[in-house]
Amino acid sequence: MSDESFPFRHRLAVRFRDCDPMGHANHAAFFTYFEQCRLMWWRHLGSASGPPGASAVIVHAECDYRAPALAHDQLEVRLRLGAIGRSSVTLTYEIVNATTGVRLAEGRTVSVTLDPATHQQIPVPEVTRQVMERGKPLDSQKTIDI
Repeated sequence: MSDESFPFRHRLAVRFRDCDPMGHANHAAFFTYFEQCRLMWWRHLGSASGPPGASAVIVHAECDYRAPALAHDQLEVRLRLGAIGRSSVTLTYEIVNATTGVRLAEGRTVSVTLDPATHQQIPVPEVTRQVMERGKPLDSQKTIDI
């Protein structure tokens, strides 16, 4: 995967508490790194707590591990929009060591959009689709939220 194929990036440091007794970031921490990046992307798109103009829940998450991350390593978590279905959004991720450039992991999440009142699955709202496809808020002066 080329460096340019991931338009959104978030940097973070591996916390000591993320590590197992061998000194490696535990596999579960990588899902937290994906989540942190996803939340920062939503903020970048103009929403405080989730996909702009929608409520969503993760229904599938996967990660392929390539190399270990160690305590205090600086990581760059990269995100791109994979696909938008009728009621689902797929995001793909890549985590690299920001110092060495070594790719540590690749991942994917699938979420479905929900009606915030009933928690029932709904189609992806058009405003959500537009904002995610553009990669920036429709109006940079407004915050879109549910």
